[in-house]
Amino acid sequence: MTTLDDRRIADPTLETTRLRVVLLLDVLDGRQERFLEAYEEIRHQVAGVPGHVSDQLCQSLGNSSQWLITSEWEGSEPFLAWVESAAHRKMVEPLHGCVRDTTSLRFVIARETPDPLDAPARPERRAARPGPAKGKAAAKRAAGTDPLPAPPLCSGGVVRHAITFTVKPGSEPAVAKILAGYRSPQARVDDTTQLRRTSLFMHGNRVVRAVEVTGDLGNALRHVAAQPEVRAVEEAINPYLEEARDLTDGSSARAFFARAALPAVEHVTGTEAAQADGVTRRAYFYPVKPGRGEEAARLLAELDAAAAADPGQRLVGSTVFHRDGVLVRVVDLAEQQRRSPAGELADVVPEELNRLLDLGKHHDPSAAGELSYGVPAMDLITDRRAQAA
Repeated sequence: MTTLDDRRIADPTLETTRLRVVLLLDVLDGRQERFLEAYEEIRHQVAGVPGHVSDQLCQSLGNSSQWLITSEWEGSEPFLAWVESAAHRKMVEPLHGCVRDTTSLRFVIARETPDPLDAPARPERRAARPGPAKGKAAAKRAAGTDPLPAPPLCSGGVVRHAITFTVKPGSEPAVAKILAGYRSPQARVDDTTQLRRTSLFMHGNRVVRAVEVTGDLGNALRHVAAQPEVRAVEEAINPYLEEARDLTDGSSARAFFARAALPAVEHVTGTEAAQADGVTRRAYFYPVKPGRGEEAARLLAELDAAAAADPGQRLVGSTVFHRDGVLVRVVDLAEQQRRSPAGELADVVPEELNRLLDLGKHHDPSAAGELSYGVPAMDLITDRRAQAA
């Protein structure tokens, strides 16, 4: 067990005490690559500032738009001298067009483990430069038993995520009844996190639960899992699951949610989303050929981006979820028909998408709906929005 030696703790009021500066940033949609480039340039310049010791750039595991920069200084005086200088203002200018909000906090380092006076010298390690924050990273990275092994996709301040699992064939009606009848959990998680929307769909014996959250997804998922009404539902469907789980055991629960994670990898928002009078939500399951899921997800997003830009289309927004061989697309459609019937042929499978899918000889294109790209809609079990706080 590591212990702290109080005798070596400097008086926090002394000017020689080291300073830790924490900068919280909310990066704008589509600006993360630019943000990383700006940070890469700035960090080399800051390294030459007198009194600077080190800094780190971190990305939230609960919200891919939230970033943290921490820096250590020899004391408050060199930091304040730099932060109030014209050189500092010029140095951080490239960040201004990348972030919507920042919060700066300053702390005196009072205790440290291990104590630098006791710790042996360690060889310097170069930190890997973080790549652009994309939802695809969550689908690619090995999950292990971490339900959120990578930052989830965030767009417009909303984090989107899904989980999926299968139930025993023949149990679908009973499972649908259980999932449709539960009481919604409390939407407010904490001061910064809130549940916005939960949508449940089924495709055969596969269940997909898509959630939308503002704030930290990890906090939201833990909050939901602890609610009595949700625990009761999860317990009720346990006998019907194809793969057994024990949510009362921490390691078993983490392993299940890691296997069930279906990350959002693409999101498209229509230009008229805010003006839509009413919105209908649908979901589509795309049977992808082995190894073609990422390409199909990217193509679906490209098709939706084109549809969202067409004033004749009803598409308000779409999110593509993908992991391994599971590819699901959730769309929001305006209830009111827009100005022209453009794009009515979008219910057929585009040729470039068809070559990535394994539709089978029994595929019936007549069952497809508008903007489905040739596949029938999943069964909607429940779609719930949180009440405005």
